Amino acid sequence: MILTVFRSRLNEGHRAEYDRHVQATAALAEQMPGFLGHKMFVADDGERVTLVEFDSMDHQRAWSLSPEHKAAAIAGRRGFYAEYRIQICRVERDARFQAKAGAEGGMVGATGAPAAGPAELAVTARP
Repeated sequence: MILTVFRSRLNEGHRAEYDRHVQATAALAEQMPGFLGHKMFVADDGERVTLVEFDSMDHQRAWSLSPEHKAAAIAGRRGFYAEYRIQICRVERDARFQAKAGAEGGMVGATGAPAAGPAELAVTARP
């Protein structure tokens, strides 16, 4: 999996313009081959972090180099971004824990305390 980490801060007064572009860019990503997921978070200090997952570097690159994505990037630099940073990462290990709702069991959680119930743990590692 390829993870794009996009960290940004907006210029004052450009929220509406930003919202239009982010919706269009997210819709584009969702239509691209190999798209796995997209989430955005906003920290208390105003920094925004967007995570976009693709199944391969080729698919991530096709999205990032598409004319629509390039146009959104240019608009962002000219208007609504005060700053941004992009990191493209290859996921080397992917571990997931999910407790099963309503079940009792003897699993131990990350803190060493008993977990709420039986759980599933899946780990995927690249060779």
